[in-house]
Amino acid sequence: MLEVTALRWTLTIALILGLLALDLGLAMARPHVVKFREAAVSSVLYIAVAILFGLVFAVQVGWGFGAEYFAGYIVEKSLSIDNLFVFVIIMATFAVPEKYQQKVLIFGIVLALILRAIFIALGAALLSLFSFMFLIFGLVLIFTAVQLYRHRNVDPDVQDNVLVRVARRGLTVTDDYVGGRMFTRIAGRRAVTPLFIVLIAIGSTDLLFALDSIPAIFGITDEAYIVFTANAFALLGLRALFFLVKGLLDRLVYLSTGLSLILAFIGVKLVLHWGHGLDDRVPEISTNLSLIVIGVVLTVTTIASLVKTRRDPTARAHAGSLRAADRPDPEPAERTDPET
Repeated sequence: MLEVTALRWTLTIALILGLLALDLGLAMARPHVVKFREAAVSSVLYIAVAILFGLVFAVQVGWGFGAEYFAGYIVEKSLSIDNLFVFVIIMATFAVPEKYQQKVLIFGIVLALILRAIFIALGAALLSLFSFMFLIFGLVLIFTAVQLYRHRNVDPDVQDNVLVRVARRGLTVTDDYVGGRMFTRIAGRRAVTPLFIVLIAIGSTDLLFALDSIPAIFGITDEAYIVFTANAFALLGLRALFFLVKGLLDRLVYLSTGLSLILAFIGVKLVLHWGHGLDDRVPEISTNLSLIVIGVVLTVTTIASLVKTRRDPTARAHAGSLRAADRPDPEPAERTDPET
């Protein structure tokens, strides 16, 4: 078991909050359209910080726990990229101007951190009290993987979001973004702007991804500290990564397939872990093997995606969905930024 002192928790949370405040504080202080160079430098910086943290952590507590951190970080970063894909679709669906996209991303990242922290605490408590939760988490991941693979060529339809539909029916929504405000008045009546609806869509998306990502990381490790840090560092720098990869996401045509394979693998790992607790003859999947499998799947799907799009320039990636689309998939042009 990993023993984490109160001092280590305090310093780690302070570091993460400091990095988050630096990233989001700069974005709020100077709203602007993020260019490629700025996004690339910021993304590399935050990935480097995550790697450096993992190396220092591994030296201090051992490479076994270090491997769990890196495996968890890679899984969560991969799921975060898929999360970004959905963000791109939401931004395009509501035609969010580029100058307001940072504001939406700030909300999405902060809410994602809060939701994942809550689910981490709940997940750790459930696993410590009930061993069969490993089975439940495993079956949930396997079900998610099957559904994602079945609908890997589908984009989630924002119009089917229950919260978005309720908000549109019960609130007066303006036609434009009113200077990036969320609330305004029309003829003396309180109204919301499309930005408020976008934030609802982003928030509900964060909730769904938290429900998937937490069981996935617990399939790598049941150490709450590693689960928290892997999630936190995977989410840090997501704002810059959005602007860096949003033009490249359409080329990752096998991203959903790769993620479904990873989720299924981790789901099986959790089920075997539960079975091993009942009978020592049930095999377990080691962290090192998990790291290798995850790395191979991501590498193969990325290379295969690039080869596919080079041979067929019309091929476009999809975020994947847990349910079949009720409407025809939008044309590829609709998934690009409206101002580019």
